[in-house]
Amino acid sequence: MATSSQQRTETAPKPPAGASRARYVVLWIAFAGLTLNYLDRANLAVALPFMQESLHLELTNAQKGLIFGAFFWAYDGFMLLAGWFADRAGPRRALTFAAVWWSIFTILTSFARGFWSLFAVRFALGAGESPAYPAATKANSRWFPRHERAFAAAVVDSGSRVGNTLALPIVTGLIALVSWHFSFIVLGVLGVIWAFVWYRFYRDPTEHPRANDLEREYILANGARLDENDDADAPQVKWRSLFRYRTVRGMMLGFFCLNFVIYFFLTWFPTYLKDARGMDLAQMGTLGMVPGICAVLLGWLAGRLGDRAVQRGADVTRVRKTVMVGGLLGGAVIVFAAMAANIYLALAFLAISYTSLAVAATGIWSLPGDVAPSSRHVASIGGIQNFASNIAGIISPYVMGVLLDMYKGNYLPSFLVAAVIAVIGAFTYAFVVGKAEPLPPLPARH
Repeated sequence: MATSSQQRTETAPKPPAGASRARYVVLWIAFAGLTLNYLDRANLAVALPFMQESLHLELTNAQKGLIFGAFFWAYDGFMLLAGWFADRAGPRRALTFAAVWWSIFTILTSFARGFWSLFAVRFALGAGESPAYPAATKANSRWFPRHERAFAAAVVDSGSRVGNTLALPIVTGLIALVSWHFSFIVLGVLGVIWAFVWYRFYRDPTEHPRANDLEREYILANGARLDENDDADAPQVKWRSLFRYRTVRGMMLGFFCLNFVIYFFLTWFPTYLKDARGMDLAQMGTLGMVPGICAVLLGWLAGRLGDRAVQRGADVTRVRKTVMVGGLLGGAVIVFAAMAANIYLALAFLAISYTSLAVAATGIWSLPGDVAPSSRHVASIGGIQNFASNIAGIISPYVMGVLLDMYKGNYLPSFLVAAVIAVIGAFTYAFVVGKAEPLPPLPARH
């Protein structure tokens, strides 16, 4: 893999005694926001059967697919703009605006009465959720030194897995308590409350009243990406010119490969447990949570261990590439789940795969803060790689569905394709993506 033995850093300092820890409050508030973000997008998948029964909706499977897909078309279609917007508006305003938007359309879903109204609110929801990850990534790059960034990335990224894991018990509980309308209204109101908390609490480190001078100095002296910290000679790279960097293009392809596998867990996984492994609803709600829980906890651990390695002076590029390459290779283990003799062995392979992908994500979401030519490009690069990754959200479920139809419900071909794509992603991060350091000025075009 393309790393340099000369890129070894000095041992990173520890926070000085007496330094405040406001950055961790920012982190956990962001985590709560991303968890709500994914609860809101997963809400409809759980509530739709109850909506159909209550409203006497007669939706074909194709129409359901279009309704679910409306979210991803808008989410991905607005992602490039969302990254640009987050860089211009800053994490405070961008995330507040996004949360209010997606919460309003979560609430409005309770008023939907047919195909077109469901399609419209899902499309609007996807557009509103698109700034969340780029803005959260930018917030992390501002608040966390380079040697603490992997754990911060792991926590924020795990909001997706926590939200998806909790969606089934929380949404079904709210529906059972009152009605399906109640699930959309409650989660939407919680999103508005979260937006208020974020707007009131979030400030950059130099302006935050809860961060003392010791914490500010520690953050700013160790690689935080604040606009005012950019050198006067920082590259003035236009947004569209970011695509000229080989590293950025490699980040797009590598993240696409990771999400191609991850979207199995976000779409087909419950169907796999029921149809291929014969699980009932109770087993799905208990054993089915094992891969997600492992991915969250071990993803956090991997982020912490990666940060400690950088703290001790390990080469940042080597640390990032180890988790990204190793994580994607581990994700390829999904293929063995299809050949497992029993559900327990299959779940073990699926847990290894999902956890490995979560580990890879700790490096992937650290990279925008590492490689951005200046702090004004962090969210833009995060949005660019997230745009490419979510094309997989459109393609992966469809390809797996086609293969399942072709092979009469046999998951081995689908898992084999996913494994091959995971290996391609590993090679991309190893040999296409460059060093985890700010990208150099671009050569002039003649």
